[in-house]
Amino acid sequence: MEGSIQAPVRHPIPWREEDFWDQLSLDDELRRVFDICHGCRRCFNLCDSFPQLFDVIDESESGELDSVSSDTFPKIADSCTLCDMCFLTKCPYVPPHEFNIDFPHLMLRARAVEVAKIGKPPFLQNQLAQMDRNGKIGKYFGFLFNFLTNLNNKIFRKILDYFFSIDYRVLLPKFDMRRIKIPLANSDGNAKKRKAVIYTSCYANFNRTEIAEASLSVLAAQGVQIKVHYPECCGMPMLEQGNIEKVSESAERIAESFVSFIEQGYDVIALTSSCALMMKYEWPLILPENKSIKLLSENAFDIDEYIVDISKNEGLVDGMKPVDGGISLHLACHSRAQNMGAKSNELLKLIPDADISIVERCSGHGGTFGVLSPTHELARKVGKPAARQVAKSNPSYVVSSCPLASKHLSQVTKEDILKDEDNSKKIRSGHPVELMAVSYGFLNKEEMSE
Repeated sequence: MEGSIQAPVRHPIPWREEDFWDQLSLDDELRRVFDICHGCRRCFNLCDSFPQLFDVIDESESGELDSVSSDTFPKIADSCTLCDMCFLTKCPYVPPHEFNIDFPHLMLRARAVEVAKIGKPPFLQNQLAQMDRNGKIGKYFGFLFNFLTNLNNKIFRKILDYFFSIDYRVLLPKFDMRRIKIPLANSDGNAKKRKAVIYTSCYANFNRTEIAEASLSVLAAQGVQIKVHYPECCGMPMLEQGNIEKVSESAERIAESFVSFIEQGYDVIALTSSCALMMKYEWPLILPENKSIKLLSENAFDIDEYIVDISKNEGLVDGMKPVDGGISLHLACHSRAQNMGAKSNELLKLIPDADISIVERCSGHGGTFGVLSPTHELARKVGKPAARQVAKSNPSYVVSSCPLASKHLSQVTKEDILKDEDNSKKIRSGHPVELMAVSYGFLNKEEMSE
């Protein structure tokens, strides 16, 4: 029977079992799943994994999987961005269906086995994934790195591309050397009985403190008692490489560090969708027996989700004013994967007279996929349909709960879609909560990225 009338479920990742790492066992499972995908093809317009898979089958001698070499499989796995959209929105054969297909987690397994076979992860991707080390260095020498990596510094960017394969065209995040300040809670706020500890994420901690400041300001205005706690990166960049063991180690340490906060009645708020997804869903599937991780997953919230919950239960304090210009909202894959509804859209609707157009397509960024020169052009290609939707609405802002996605979309829209049509138009990018902070007057719109 095709499809299922039951809600999809995800099984724990059996990465500590011997069979998980067996190359022949993996190959058998890849062929089983690929053959089903070949006969279905609903996912042809998602990430590049599926076009690559269908092309190698169609161009094979028999036109079927039996004449396709297993040597082509790693490239298919590497093209998966772990966005989970095939599992959540397209595939009719996810568990509890008897076919039991979880394509993203199978691609994760394929990457993990490939890395284990080589003995170590790819050097460049591994260095880029050292988020805390890179961020701490950037905090001290940000003025130098920001100057060198600026798009206008064409000579250095060409050198960076040639030696380190970081594409000279990509708009790299800047390092922010400021410290995050915690505002006092509004004693008259409607949500003064709430307590929240903010997991700032490596991006808000090291690159865009505006996201943290906007979130803290909005929550404090509602009366929420706030603390900030950032022990280390959630491990999503490591997960993208298939380094499951490294992710598990980080998950254990981070979850344990939040236990005391939760026991004191604090909610845990993640400021980016990827971090929230890791805490709520990925970590429990990697370490299902860990009680601290289970406790954290039950008490973790995405920032947009949390503010919307306040608006529905206690009500937000007055003071928001309309923002100047239209808003193009990209529904981030890792927000959608949290199964919480379009909370970013609900949040933006709280802003008076907000003119919102929704983009529900892949931005194409996909972490290092959008940064490295071998895949940057493909990241642009994947993001162009979404960028066309952005251009059509002619917005002043492009926002996403994945801030890198909004930055990428803004760049592709201006450079690949609008081109010379309206180069003078400013399209600011950022997180939806930044716009709410602009509406309240806590943040100046000029502080959002261009």
